[in-house]
Amino acid sequence: MAKRGRPTIFDRDEAVERALELFWERGYEGVTLEDLQQAMGGITPPSFYHAFGSKEALFKEVVDLYLMTVGAKQMRALQQGTTARQSFEAFLREVVAAVSRPGKAHGCLLVQGALNCAASGKGAEDYVTSVRQCAPKVLKQRLDVAVSSGELSSKLDTAAIANFYATVVHGLGVRARDGATRKALMASVDGAMAAWDPLTATRSRRA
Repeated sequence: MAKRGRPTIFDRDEAVERALELFWERGYEGVTLEDLQQAMGGITPPSFYHAFGSKEALFKEVVDLYLMTVGAKQMRALQQGTTARQSFEAFLREVVAAVSRPGKAHGCLLVQGALNCAASGKGAEDYVTSVRQCAPKVLKQRLDVAVSSGELSSKLDTAAIANFYATVVHGLGVRARDGATRKALMASVDGAMAAWDPLTATRSRRA
């Protein structure tokens, strides 16, 4: 009688990383339980639910992993620049690198991961929306630091500037998903940074 091989060891961290790539490529509603099972080495539905609780819970965990890996690189770029302008430019270029990965899904998980979901996916959509809404706040914090240090004028409307660059960030993800090349995306960053001086001039504050 042939000996049975040892059962495949389930690596939970690796499974979440595989799920990240699936959700990044297809979006929340484009990924089925069967897709996830297959990507995780053919685990059974009971094993899946025991490990993750639900597809929605797994998606939220995937978003958290995205923030801890891809997002962390972007945040470091935003914080490490000598000036606010250097920080914003490095941040945007790091975004481009993330949304135009060679040989992998293009676009941003936080932008296209869960949009206009059916009722069954509302929890996932609300979660990623809440994360996405943090972008203007984080950018504003960096601008406020520059204001506090005297680098930028205290008369600036930092919230408006932050909203502008957050819109650029989300637009880069959409354009990458639509097939824009990295070169074209970097050119968009050049354009966004060309707006820096007019935006940060004292007169940019609304009355």
